[in-house]
Amino acid sequence: MNAGKYVFAQVLSFINRYEFDKCVHRYKGNYRTRELDCWNQFAQLFFGQLTARNGLRDICLCLNAHKKNLYHLGIRQSVNQSTLSRANEKRDWRIFSDLGMYLIHLVQPLYADTTIPELEIDNDIFVIDSTTISVSYILMNWAHGKYSKGAVKMHTVLNLRGAIPQFIYITDGKYHDVNAMDEIEVILSAIYVMDKAYLDYRRLFILNELNAFFVVRAKENFRFVAVKSNPVDKKTGLRCDQEVKLIIQRSKSSYPEKLRRIKYYDHEKDITLVFLTNNFEINALDVATIYKNRWQIEVFFKWIKQNLQIKTLWGHSENAVKIHLWVAVCTYLLVAYIKYQLRSKYSVYEMMQILGISAFAKTPINELFAKHQINQNVKEQLNLFSNNDLLTHQ
Repeated sequence: MNAGKYVFAQVLSFINRYEFDKCVHRYKGNYRTRELDCWNQFAQLFFGQLTARNGLRDICLCLNAHKKNLYHLGIRQSVNQSTLSRANEKRDWRIFSDLGMYLIHLVQPLYADTTIPELEIDNDIFVIDSTTISVSYILMNWAHGKYSKGAVKMHTVLNLRGAIPQFIYITDGKYHDVNAMDEIEVILSAIYVMDKAYLDYRRLFILNELNAFFVVRAKENFRFVAVKSNPVDKKTGLRCDQEVKLIIQRSKSSYPEKLRRIKYYDHEKDITLVFLTNNFEINALDVATIYKNRWQIEVFFKWIKQNLQIKTLWGHSENAVKIHLWVAVCTYLLVAYIKYQLRSKYSVYEMMQILGISAFAKTPINELFAKHQINQNVKEQLNLFSNNDLLTHQ
């Protein structure tokens, strides 16, 4: 079916054009467009991500060198750097964020049955955190960071089942992490895992009222009174499992209900961790294990910074930066989708390397990933990251 089609065109064909056009019409993206419509803008930026181009100049240079083949690549026309840059500055970034959210809703159910290491819990488990991208404040004076430096933050809610982002919110560097919780659409019975930077009792109580659960690190100055203690097996690393109530008036008024306090000693790192949760049903050791899996979002952040083109941004305005980051996220999600559809044993990193170097090849994409001798030590599941990727970032 794909004989004679370029690999890049085959990859683009996995995107539902009807859904993309709905995003464009929603924000009148092609209104009075003469040179570069939204689809060609996306296709060229996606080409830059997939083939690891360093900037808009590199993208335009490569595409102009293959001008005769652009139609067969799925790109209608080549443009110069200034035209592509103007499109990024003026075209509504929400077109690409809506496409990203469509892909999230498309891809996430495919990995819903992926197991979480050392856990057998039916609840959805999400990790909330952010990553910071340093930028020049002189060039991007809207991107306020700390100490008069420029920075952009990408706040992310990552589903531990499959390492697929559930939610992404892009702000300047001064935007406090905990404020991003106000933007999240809470899912019933889901467990949200957070570091102590997100310890805000008013917001945690909102999660509790919405019938969702949380696991969060307690701060050193945490003040409480224990109302009940449950027995623990100290051989497992657990030190205590208590039901507690807050005693500081301000905290107590923000979270008037009981909390569960679990203290755990990590033998490997020789540190003691204290967790707070509103889930009184699951095993205390499972609470510690849930938090232990929080490192997966750190792996995700390091992975996208190393394998997608986001360290050097392709524009200076807030609109251009958001388009750039959302196209990068769409690239990750699309490759994850293709991985599932082809039942490939390659990791997303390996698939991106192969797709990037094969963009101008005419091999059917299913044959491109057909012959691969998988290591016997790799688990037989649809992991997005290879074992080496995970070991590198632990």
